[in-house]
Amino acid sequence: MARRGTSGAAAPPGLFTNTVSSAPLAHRLRPRTLEEYVGQRQLFTPGTPVYDAIERGVLGSMILWGPPGTGKTTLARLVAQRVGWTFEPFSAVSDGVPRLRVIAEQARQRLIASGARTLLFVDEIHRMNAAQQDALLPIVEDGTVTLIGATTEAPSFEINAALLSRARVVVLQPLSAEDLRALLERALRDVDRGLGTRNLTADDDALDALARWADGDARRAIGTLEAAAAALDDGATLTVALLELALQQRLPRHDKTGEQHFDLLSAYHKSLRGSDVQGALYWMARMINAGEDPMTLFRRAMAMAAEDIGVADPRALQMAVAARDAFHMLGAPEGLIPLAEMTIYLATAPKSNRVKVALDAALASARETPNAPVPLQLRNAPTSLHKSLGHGASYEYAHTQPGGVPAHSHLPDEIADAVFYEPSTLGYEKEIAKRLEWWAARIAERRDELVDGSASPGATT
Repeated sequence: MARRGTSGAAAPPGLFTNTVSSAPLAHRLRPRTLEEYVGQRQLFTPGTPVYDAIERGVLGSMILWGPPGTGKTTLARLVAQRVGWTFEPFSAVSDGVPRLRVIAEQARQRLIASGARTLLFVDEIHRMNAAQQDALLPIVEDGTVTLIGATTEAPSFEINAALLSRARVVVLQPLSAEDLRALLERALRDVDRGLGTRNLTADDDALDALARWADGDARRAIGTLEAAAAALDDGATLTVALLELALQQRLPRHDKTGEQHFDLLSAYHKSLRGSDVQGALYWMARMINAGEDPMTLFRRAMAMAAEDIGVADPRALQMAVAARDAFHMLGAPEGLIPLAEMTIYLATAPKSNRVKVALDAALASARETPNAPVPLQLRNAPTSLHKSLGHGASYEYAHTQPGGVPAHSHLPDEIADAVFYEPSTLGYEKEIAKRLEWWAARIAERRDELVDGSASPGATT
């Protein structure tokens, strides 16, 4: 991205202080340019609104919402650097309204004197009290400062509506295992800011395990690498065993694309199907601890709800979808609670695979009778020609028929008596069985009446 800004001013000196060798490794490795920034590709590719706004130097206020270690503070600094604005940090925890007023006055003077803009970064903006938010609103509204706030909490719950309406909410995702591995490799390789002078290497298994264990948090991954490296001699190789020694805990063994991944997922599904709530919770926890994407569990749970519960409990699929949506809104760790709630519900729900059996039977019948003609009464009749050929002529509109049912079949003649779905005696399917029996009786009555001549076909439409 080409560097632009409304003032053309250079980035303030000391914006990044990564040259102090005694600083923590995660601090030293903070990206110095947007090109070094890892992750959030959904935001920083040409054509995306945030990217284009930065490119044009017409940045609006925004709230960066994401879990810890996703680079919210770093991103705000890089944006200020890119557009050439003065970066002013404000802590919602330790700074008060007087500090905010000083920042506002300095920003006004800067704007009047040289046209230079100010980017106000509010860390933990969800912790601002009402007085702080009231003081912030007018200087954001009149353009004295452009706000970037950082939060790990849902903005709509903690930030007042007036302030929120003046800022775009930008959702940052946890870093992927691939992103974290790239950062770890950079840390080992970088001579100036990383561990490159020590000539350390790392097993692929060690880097993969650490990237999964960090659960999307870059600080956590790099801090753990630094702690493990402190116990190694120069030129040594980092292994999973050495990482576990540094962490004083076992790292999860879980390959997201390998056999163990599918074994764990299979164990989870089969525990749900077997109504073993303890087993289902255990395998769920194993995968989460191993760094599994919760969306994988939600997808499997939704499939299980349809395949193994079906209409024995129609709320099961609704629960799975709602839990997934709740996780999207909450993120980890709070979003794991709906995941556990869903797991408990599905494991204890009545089970029936009759929906899947019905689907398989219908698909098989459709393959066996691919050319069975649609009965005339069910055919569409969009023109007078179609009507003259008898399309739809004997169709009975259910709402006008005695008992609310037509007498004719809705299947091709050659499979007119086929039965694909037969409910079980479990859960809600007991009620469905009663409904099917009731409708079958009504249809039989209508057909008997027509055969006996005591009734004539009702109105059609």
